[in-house]
Amino acid sequence: MIKRALLSVSDKAGLADLARALHDLGIELISTGGTASAIAAAGLPVKSVSDITGFPECLDGRVKTLHPRIHGGILAIRDNAEHMNKLAELEIETIDLIVINLYPFKATIQKPGVSFEECIENIDIGGPSMLRAAAKNHNDVTVLTDPSDYERVIDEIKTNGDTTQETRFYLARKVFEQTAAYDALIASYFLRQSPAAIAGLPHQLTVTYDKVSELRYGENPHQRATFYQESLPAVGSLTQAKQLSGKELSYNNIADTDSAIALLKEFTEPTVVAIKHANPCGVGSADDLLSAWRKAYEADNVSIYGGIVALNRPVTLEVAEEMKPVFLEVIVAPSYDNDALELLSSKKNLRLLELPEVAQPMAEGSIMLKQVYGGLLIQDQDTTVLNSDEIGIPTVAKPDEVMQADLVFAMKVVKHVKSNAIVLVKDQQTVGIGPGQPNRITSAQIAIKNAGEKAAGSILGSDAFFPFADTVEAAAEAGIAAIIQPGGSIRDQESIEACDKHGITMLMTGIRHFRH
Repeated sequence: MIKRALLSVSDKAGLADLARALHDLGIELISTGGTASAIAAAGLPVKSVSDITGFPECLDGRVKTLHPRIHGGILAIRDNAEHMNKLAELEIETIDLIVINLYPFKATIQKPGVSFEECIENIDIGGPSMLRAAAKNHNDVTVLTDPSDYERVIDEIKTNGDTTQETRFYLARKVFEQTAAYDALIASYFLRQSPAAIAGLPHQLTVTYDKVSELRYGENPHQRATFYQESLPAVGSLTQAKQLSGKELSYNNIADTDSAIALLKEFTEPTVVAIKHANPCGVGSADDLLSAWRKAYEADNVSIYGGIVALNRPVTLEVAEEMKPVFLEVIVAPSYDNDALELLSSKKNLRLLELPEVAQPMAEGSIMLKQVYGGLLIQDQDTTVLNSDEIGIPTVAKPDEVMQADLVFAMKVVKHVKSNAIVLVKDQQTVGIGPGQPNRITSAQIAIKNAGEKAAGSILGSDAFFPFADTVEAAAEAGIAAIIQPGGSIRDQESIEACDKHGITMLMTGIRHFRH
């Protein structure tokens, strides 16, 4: 039976109603500080923790509940005679219900200009201790951290005088999830505040993510899936997008849209990116968005069917009118003109996402996580495209000014294509893409085949070096004008000689862009 409850909350939503319901059920209320004041202001009797402990709150409120009369009342096992005899001997009464939510550490560290000292003061100590104690002893103690669970608990107490074992276990699980996430966020904050001399990934990595939504299924219908976001969401990430219309996003929609956004962030000029199955199928840049859309669409008007499109300028009616006839799964853009939104929203299954910072570069120091069975790989995001100090031009033929823009464009795209990756580019437009083959020559052959006649005079970009000169020979046969690749093969000289034989310009960047 629940006879005594301790309430201490930062988020006071629903507090007065909960306290009143508990009081009406004959449950004694114990509380601290501002929570006690709020309960008293609601006209309800409440006993302070200091009255229970016989010890005043001190150290600016840092010490309130850390006392045997509190933790003994929570942790005692009710059907353990030795425990209960000890409580009687020490004159400690049991506490059967704990209602706590923690100091707002997350909200504090997100405040502009917040000091380190203020952040430290918003690290809760007593709260997690009581939550963990109550969750550990969930056979006898009910623990509430979430206002959305208040009604369920009150209903059960009204019916049974207590909560069910099933409910107590569920609430205990939520506690350990919350306290783990709380501590992980604090650890992450300390890591970011660490001096450069001791910075780096920790020996034990704990990450915390918040649920965004349950998904209908994963990559395939027989797989379960859920979408989570970083506890401190990254600006310009998909998790920050607002869905304006269309069906809910699927697992594959989310994965592909994330790929589209990542590639779009490489560009500052008006650009449109089309993605299919995590690979670009069309990318176009131009002086205006309509021209960029036409380039992206015409790059591969077959593969774009059922694809994802990302744009880095507001979508106008003119652009929307050309996009509407094309079957697309998702469009993400910084904004939509009203008439464009109305037109595209008429396609009920088309998901329209608004993300104002869609083109904002990834934050410095961003990392990538990749799960492997039983483990996790972590690396820096690949935010580099080229380093001008490392570029070499070992061929006789040198690039002209027109080529230079396309050479950079090719490397921006190829670093977002699954390895082995080959991309053909002409006039700021992809004309052929060969992704993810076990050998580079096959990727080149796919890109050249897809480009058709457009291969002639194009730029070829490769994410890694050429192990043999066969890719150069295929490029020459297709009429490709220039090649950009990292270099570094023991057979680089063979590729250089093949380029010179065919009059092809080749740049070696010294930077590989594998994407697995």
